Amino acid sequence: MTDICIHGLGYIGLPTATIFAHSGYDVVGFDTNPEVVSTLRRREVHFDEPGLQQIATEAIDSERLKVKSEPVSADIHIICVPTPFDDTKKQADLGNVAAAGRTIGNLLKEDDLVILESTVPPTTTEEVLQPQLEKSGLVAGRDFGLAHCPETVLPGNMIAELRENDRVIGGIDRRSTERTVELYDSFVEGEIRTTENPTTAEFAKLAQNTFRDTNIALANELAMLADEYDIDSRKAIQLSNHHPRVNIHHPGPGVGGHCLPVDPWFLGQESNNLNLVSTAREINDSMSNYTIELLGEELGTLSNSRIAVLGVAYKGNVDDTRNSPGLKLARELQARKSLGVNEVTATDGGIDDIDVRIHDPCVSDQTLDLVPLDEAVRGAEALVLTTDHTEYAQLSPTRMSKLMDGNLILDTMAHLNKNEWSDAGFNYRQI
Repeated sequence: MTDICIHGLGYIGLPTATIFAHSGYDVVGFDTNPEVVSTLRRREVHFDEPGLQQIATEAIDSERLKVKSEPVSADIHIICVPTPFDDTKKQADLGNVAAAGRTIGNLLKEDDLVILESTVPPTTTEEVLQPQLEKSGLVAGRDFGLAHCPETVLPGNMIAELRENDRVIGGIDRRSTERTVELYDSFVEGEIRTTENPTTAEFAKLAQNTFRDTNIALANELAMLADEYDIDSRKAIQLSNHHPRVNIHHPGPGVGGHCLPVDPWFLGQESNNLNLVSTAREINDSMSNYTIELLGEELGTLSNSRIAVLGVAYKGNVDDTRNSPGLKLARELQARKSLGVNEVTATDGGIDDIDVRIHDPCVSDQTLDLVPLDEAVRGAEALVLTTDHTEYAQLSPTRMSKLMDGNLILDTMAHLNKNEWSDAGFNYRQI
């Protein structure tokens, strides 16, 4: 079978490598991080993803998947490197993509196929990656194939979605597209759709996540407006969604993960036409401030108070904290000196910082000062639930009440049973 070299063994690269290995390909997974390489060689995965440990172990034990700290010559190179976001410039850092191109260029042979899976701004495949590859002296579309096939998976369900989700493929020429379709058709059960060039495929992936981010921003703005009318925004949205042409998403504490807070900026980083998209980004990024305002409204002041933030993973039942709304909220609370009902005021009187305790049953990052649940809740004036972990839905209001000094629960995900918590004497608020 065709040899494949996967460049980057992170959240996308490792599951992709294991799927190809299980599909019968001989795969080499390459990563520049020696800790990632050594961990995988011990038959251990370096992040939590249901089902991944088992299939990765099987792939390595069968020797279909070999993990290396150096890239190898292969018939097919698949790039799954990270594309960090420069928050100051609102742009993608494409250094990893360019470096992968240079690395592959040193190994490139005639008739090889290079596929970029990393999420990137439009034109990256042709204007950033292709020139690096062609430093080899080979020409894309004539001597080797080049295509973009963006990943579309969601942490927590990656293995199933790699197989089941539709894929979009755009090659720089027909042959590149056809060869990429043939490769992914070996395991993709969803539809494989093709475009006339890589830029369209890049744009389509970004448009998908921009739609979701913008829709959530609408839901969040509706939630803030509904609060002014003293109505339940989620009930109003649910009623609205009964219309056959309406599908408003759920409000919440913001958006997290690698995609939604980042991809919309990638979409228009070279354009002056980013208006609605940038406004949506501002709304979703501001939800931590709105949450703090709600806390201040209920407590009067947060000065010297203790707040328990439950959930720093960006979504339920995963350990991924990238761009986590809960973590953002906790850090902003920790930076506050004093909070009034409508405004933040700093004083020269040495007011103690707010005591913020964070808990997450799925996250084990030692740098985050996570504490056990009882320690987080004990003595708290308020609980703020920011991640919809299944474990949190099973919390006992009676037990939490005995541990707390206050009775405020701010459920930003509407994850808890409102009546159960209210009946237990809690002041229940939600976004």
